[in-house]
Amino acid sequence: MKKTIVLLGYMGSGKSRVGKALSQCIDIPYIDLDSYIEIQEKSSIENIFNNKGEVYFRKKERHYLEQLLLQKEPVILALGGGTPCYYDSMDFIVNSEVISIYLKARINTLVSRLVNEKKRRPLISHLETETDLQEFIGKHLFERLPFYSRASHIIDVNLKSPEALSLKIIKLAQINSV
Repeated sequence: MKKTIVLLGYMGSGKSRVGKALSQCIDIPYIDLDSYIEIQEKSSIENIFNNKGEVYFRKKERHYLEQLLLQKEPVILALGGGTPCYYDSMDFIVNSEVISIYLKARINTLVSRLVNEKKRRPLISHLETETDLQEFIGKHLFERLPFYSRASHIIDVNLKSPEALSLKIIKLAQINSV
């Protein structure tokens, strides 16, 4: 029987790319939680933050997370980097009948992936230098690690393709590929 797979980790860890590759391998629909929120709220994440604030966003994020995890059909769900860290979201994930996977990347891997994406990422767009980015990510990872580490599986994503990571997840989760 196929189960919902929840991918979590810091921004730039590859949740979206791995989720899409995994979806193709095992024929389970892929959903990006941020995109799902944008569709449901009829607004971009940036506009939600700017117009209604982070508290409103985090409440909606928790609501839609629960909605997706309680549905009967399995999905591959890529969370926002902060999703597990707010309210009781990580407790809810751990206590749901899902397979949760922390895609763990080294700080230097995240910096190299995010340095050219700063403009598209409101959380880091204000950072001036690569050193600032590295320090910001290091601090954030330290704060988020207690949440991320509660995932049922931890996978090192450094120097691995989304396809290779998908195969590793299939093996870990004991899922049959298509």
